[in-house]
Amino acid sequence: MTTAETKKVPADWKCVVDSDTISRCISRITYEILEKNRDIQNLAIVGIRTGGEFLGRRIKNRIKEIEGLEVPFGVVDITLYRDDLSHSSSQPELKGTDLRFSVSGSRIVLVDDVLYTGRTVRAALDAITDFGRPSCVELAVLCDRGHRELPIRPDYVGKNLPTERNEFVRVRLREMNYQDGVYLIRKKK
Repeated sequence: MTTAETKKVPADWKCVVDSDTISRCISRITYEILEKNRDIQNLAIVGIRTGGEFLGRRIKNRIKEIEGLEVPFGVVDITLYRDDLSHSSSQPELKGTDLRFSVSGSRIVLVDDVLYTGRTVRAALDAITDFGRPSCVELAVLCDRGHRELPIRPDYVGKNLPTERNEFVRVRLREMNYQDGVYLIRKKK
């Protein structure tokens, strides 16, 4: 991808995590996963569409670089598992779940870009258990912004970002044709 193809973020978005820091976060999370899961034979990485998918794939690739082993990788689409579907007037866009390994008995690391209320993670857990019963599910997030509504806590965190409820956190990645970055945006009044 050339620089001319890279999309720009709006000027009023404040960059709070840059590309180099995201790269270090991915490495740190990967090493923490490997330290906690010494036997990676049953380990699988599952990304939540869309940002978690890209970050999960990076973690999977980093594990291969470090250990020389290919761990199973999958993606969950939580669209139909959301608890706010009845509140939306638009038709949800399904991108599909892809879990090409046996979920039952696997030690799954679920990956997302931003942890906020916990509702996305709850929906992802529902989606995963429709495919089997994993031996364990751990959660890895690039950013934890707080304000939980459900009792969900990440096992691996790239960055803790204290935020206010009137702010948005947006992750933009090279896989989306942006330069890697995490941005803070104030809601318009």
